[in-house]
Amino acid sequence: MNEIIIDTQMGVRTLTLNRPERLNAFTSELSSKLLDALIEASSNDEVRVIVITGKGRGFCAGLDLVDRSTKNLSRKTRHEQLDDLGWVGRQALAIAHCDKPVIAAINGVAAGAGFALSLACDLRFMSKNARITTGYVRRGLSPDAGLSYFLPRLVGQTRAVEMIFTGRDIYCEEAEQIGLINGFYEDEEFNERVMEFAKNLAEGPPIALTLSKRLLTASPDTDLTTMLKKEWYSIKKCFETEDVKEGIQAFIEKRKPIFKGE
Repeated sequence: MNEIIIDTQMGVRTLTLNRPERLNAFTSELSSKLLDALIEASSNDEVRVIVITGKGRGFCAGLDLVDRSTKNLSRKTRHEQLDDLGWVGRQALAIAHCDKPVIAAINGVAAGAGFALSLACDLRFMSKNARITTGYVRRGLSPDAGLSYFLPRLVGQTRAVEMIFTGRDIYCEEAEQIGLINGFYEDEEFNERVMEFAKNLAEGPPIALTLSKRLLTASPDTDLTTMLKKEWYSIKKCFETEDVKEGIQAFIEKRKPIFKGE
């Protein structure tokens, strides 16, 4: 069975984690395939938006601890011994540095590294009956996959501490209220509504979206003067594109612009 199902429609590349019998829990192999898929989609001009979701009842239940317990972890390659990020770290960086908007379609439980996966994405939507949890403390673990970086920046330090220390479940209404997600939909219409949003986003100007994402990724750890310079560089790049000419012409003609990424 393919651990990731890849589908592209109208500029939207959907990456579906496909281990439904384990609620799409991560193994190093699954993460490696997701990493490869993200890198490929980032450089593919046919892809304008990426959606990450899960097959079956779960989005991603985090690290597959059963799989981990059956492996001989003492036998590591030289690369593994010297790697200071691990697959979970490289996965977070791949999403943050991806040149396309990435949407997490949280169709079911998202826990631990699965929750962190959604936090690394640019936008998040939940199905009505989905739930999210940091989860780590329940298994005697500390956060990974960028969770301790993304979560405080989304909900504030005080709330992030409480969520990490307790590992409690959070449902869609609270998630929307505290700014963790952009919205939620009833289960039966969830996939359709997320795809509708993604396809509308994919009609936007690809170059402007890429430059905007780069600015947003750099913003939390960059001083104001440096950000102003980055913004100035980016908007000058935009003004050199055919998409800006199309946007202005569409405004004059009172019609919807057709952006080609040129």
